[in-house]
Amino acid sequence: MTKTKDIQEPNDTQTPEKLKAKDYERELTKLHVELVKLQEWVKHKGLKVCIVFEGRDGAGKGGVIKAITERVSPRIFQVIALPAPTEREKSQMYVQRYMSHFPAAGEVVIFDRSWYNRAGVERVMGFCTEEQAKRFLELVPLVEKTMVESGIILLKYWLEVSPEEQTRRLEARIEDGRKIWKLSPMDLLSYSRWYDYSRARDAMFAATDTAWAPWYVARSDDKKRARLNIIRHLLSQIPYEDAPREKIKLPKRQKAGDYREPNYPFKFVPETG
Repeated sequence: MTKTKDIQEPNDTQTPEKLKAKDYERELTKLHVELVKLQEWVKHKGLKVCIVFEGRDGAGKGGVIKAITERVSPRIFQVIALPAPTEREKSQMYVQRYMSHFPAAGEVVIFDRSWYNRAGVERVMGFCTEEQAKRFLELVPLVEKTMVESGIILLKYWLEVSPEEQTRRLEARIEDGRKIWKLSPMDLLSYSRWYDYSRARDAMFAATDTAWAPWYVARSDDKKRARLNIIRHLLSQIPYEDAPREKIKLPKRQKAGDYREPNYPFKFVPETG
């Protein structure tokens, strides 16, 4: 099981220097090549991969997912970020609406928050009862064992951000017109309940950090370093090789023959740059 002390904030002597942008881009480019190789291998072998990302608001989940999916096919790498459940979904078995998104052969499904909402935001904000949250924590290891036994490669990541860095990021969202959509009234209320979330996180790890579906914790105060670390770890958890492929050569393009470009009043986009 993951111990609480494993995810405490490091002291200053443990914190590496911030990663330089050029070093980050160079390393990320290399990892993108490997992710494409993984993609082709998943497709070739019919693997089923499910990746879960959890963490507090502002921990950097979206940035990690974007870094992973930037250069791969959305047909293979599918990102699932479900909205609040409908009234019909509320009447279903809790994990039912997530199950329909589990990967089939040749797919990598990434959950930007997942069924663990019940162990986190729902529990802390009172959207479910304590009994429902505890029952969920009892049952979810069995669900995940069934997933793994069905052939799904399940990876679960928790992004751990410090209180100071979370405050800095959320304040930045208030001032940045590109990010205001990321800050909801619920996010603000959640922010005020740091230690309630800590207790919920600890209970979640204690109940669901299993041998068949362990939690992996990534420190995310340095967003760039966290992205690289997670991608490297992800690649190490799924054995892959270069998938066989035919040598690619562009065919000759047909001759124009009697075709002539039309004298049509195309509505071109203004070139102002």
